[in-house]
Amino acid sequence: MSKLVQHIQDFFERQAFGVCAWWGDKLKINSSRVRVYFIYVSFVTLGSPILLYLIMAFLLEHKEYFKFRSRNTIWDL
Repeated sequence: MSKLVQHIQDFFERQAFGVCAWWGDKLKINSSRVRVYFIYVSFVTLGSPILLYLIMAFLLEHKEYFKFRSRNTIWDL
């Protein structure tokens, strides 16, 4: 049974958008901890973070279309 559960978990981690992994990299914490916090917040707020997760997933999947430039000085405007 454990092998089946591991296979299912691997499948979903491969198919996920990578939002939790991205947050884990940015916050320097394990991505599994981010997933657990996301699940807890989803239960407490009755699933409303799912919309936020889907928006972040869309932005991460299409980040090459959103070019954010950083300006060094006011004269670069």
